[in-house]
Amino acid sequence: MALSKQISPSTSNFLKKNNIWFERGMAIFALLNYIVVLFNYTYIPLRDFWLQGRMSLINFKLGDFEYQFPQEPMIVHQLPIAQLYDPVKGIEANRDTQEYLKRVEEFEKELSSFRSPQVTEILAGLRDRSNEMIDTNPFQVANKTGTLERIKNLMRERVTKADGSAKEAFNIFWSQDYLSQKSASEELEFFNKRVRPLMETNYFRPIGENGEPFDNFGLVDFPFTALFLLEFLARSWFISRQRKGVSWLDAMLWRWYDILLFFPVLYWLRPIRLLRIIPVTIRLHQAKIIDLQKIKKQASQGFVAGIAEDLTEVVVVGVLNQVQGSIQRGEFTNVLAQEDNNTYIDLNNTNEVAEITRLVVQLVVNKVLPAVEKDIESLLQYSLEKAIKEAPGYQNLKMIPGVEKTTKTLIQQTIAQTYNILYAQIKQLIEEDPEFDKLLEKLVETFTKSMRTEIKGKQSIERLEYLLVALIEEVKINYVQRLSEEDMEALMDQTRALRQVTQVSSQ
Repeated sequence: MALSKQISPSTSNFLKKNNIWFERGMAIFALLNYIVVLFNYTYIPLRDFWLQGRMSLINFKLGDFEYQFPQEPMIVHQLPIAQLYDPVKGIEANRDTQEYLKRVEEFEKELSSFRSPQVTEILAGLRDRSNEMIDTNPFQVANKTGTLERIKNLMRERVTKADGSAKEAFNIFWSQDYLSQKSASEELEFFNKRVRPLMETNYFRPIGENGEPFDNFGLVDFPFTALFLLEFLARSWFISRQRKGVSWLDAMLWRWYDILLFFPVLYWLRPIRLLRIIPVTIRLHQAKIIDLQKIKKQASQGFVAGIAEDLTEVVVVGVLNQVQGSIQRGEFTNVLAQEDNNTYIDLNNTNEVAEITRLVVQLVVNKVLPAVEKDIESLLQYSLEKAIKEAPGYQNLKMIPGVEKTTKTLIQQTIAQTYNILYAQIKQLIEEDPEFDKLLEKLVETFTKSMRTEIKGKQSIERLEYLLVALIEEVKINYVQRLSEEDMEALMDQTRALRQVTQVSSQ
């Protein structure tokens, strides 16, 4: 007994229910993997945000309206995301900027003894390190030269006596005279709030043996790809076993988009991971988590509307050009003369056109005309009575007793007899009469030959070809141009309206 026959309806429903939950689980797992891929792909550009959880809002101006956000960055999160993910990217703290910040911390500890030799030495070291930072630019390794420029601009704005020189601004800022004139604690607070966060974003990332920045995301992605590979092999094998005539390879090609979930990725192919959005979207749709039918319909309608104008014009012009070319090459003349040159092949010794015509006529005479006899007689009677009533002198005759009734009776009898006579003659004509059929075929043949002979005359055929070519050219100019001017979006609206009417009527 086949397996499908052994499974009861309740068992089948149970399997279908479990299958949809499996599909949903794998779809959510694929979505989670894609979120991780996006996070990894955008981690370096957004590392400052993940490190400090700070977001600065940009001031904007719209016409006369200008809005300025607070200079202090807004704290969004305080999670140790960067501390957890930096090792994946091989990111380490930059030694130069870290040593600089350590010197600042030492200065804070010695702030109580502001005039001590230790403070003087620390400040001198900070001035030297500031000049070295500007000259060597330790931010360049992390591609954060713009951060150094922001630090320099902040120091220039803070120390107004610097005259635009960043080195001079740092030298003044880390001097005992400046800090004594200003409040040293306030200046340190400015540095810790505005400058330190910028310096902390600097980092060092080693270069791997492949000559590219170190990246260990493959280890994070491996569990996902391994699971998707196993699922792909099992699913394709199951499809090949379930469907007749489908090999394992055919089943793999059937689910080709799933290959993107575990495709081996080299460094220069890493952006291909972003293509996993294709299988993720398909899986979410198949698991009935999202519905892509409306999107698919809108996309296809937009595509059709976009190409319909060009496609219609090209097809119509192409067909008309083919007809024109055939006429100009003399193929029209050949068609007219083909009866003389070629023998028509009859497969069943039957004139199909004549038989079809006879069958239609018999159907009309034997079935249709008897059914509409009363309606035709009523129509003819009304028409004839109306004509008689409108005739001059009838109104005087109508005054004579019995004339109107007699007239109506005569009309009815005349119409009935006339209809019967005509119907009998028509019915007699369609009866099988070999002699009549022979004469009719001879008449048609003679008429056709005479028509061909006259048309094949040189003047007639040349004139006919010229007129046909000119007519087609006018059609292309007048009507094909109208096709290109047609509003395809309006046509799509009409099509959608027709579909809605059809759906409503079918319900």
